[in-house]
Parts: sequence; structure tokens; C-alpha cells
Amino acid sequence: MEKLNPRKIFWHSRRGMLELDLLLVPFSQNIFASLSYEEQLLYRDLLAEEDQNLWDWLVIGQEPSELRFEKIIDRILIENSFGGQK
Repeated sequence: MEKLNPRKIFWHSRRGMLELDLLLVPFSQNIFASLSYEEQLLYRDLLAEEDQNLWDWLVIGQEPSELRFEKIIDRILIENSFGGQK
């Protein structure tokens, strides 16, 4: 089982858009460690997506191209008061 580095996750959570930073940075700092291993892997994979895709999914509310991301997107939005509801 691969061990995920929380510091790396934090730095990958920092994006080029303030709105994404407001969602992802607190999530990585406050929630990531409490996720199941499968959810941590899913979050890591989500971070590999382009900023524009993350914007569309997290801020605009579009359906992600990969349905497996829905669970972690919903979790991010629930955990962040900024995100509101999907």
C-alpha cells in the first residue's frame, strides 16, 4: 500500500485560482488525514486534473468526466462552507 505524503497533497492542493485554493487547501489541511485510504487516492487523482476541470466541477457544478470523482467532489463541497451545495 502506497503511503501518501500529506505535505505533497497540500502543495498539489494549491492551484492557480483563488476559488479553488479556498476549497482545496482547507480540505487538504483539515480533512485529508481522516479520509479512508481509497478516498485519499481518489483525492490525489482529482488533484492531477486541470484547474479548468476542477473549476467546472467544484464551482460551476458540472458533472465530472469520470464519475468516480463525484464522491470526493461532494465531500469537498460539504466540508467547505464556501462550496455550498452542488
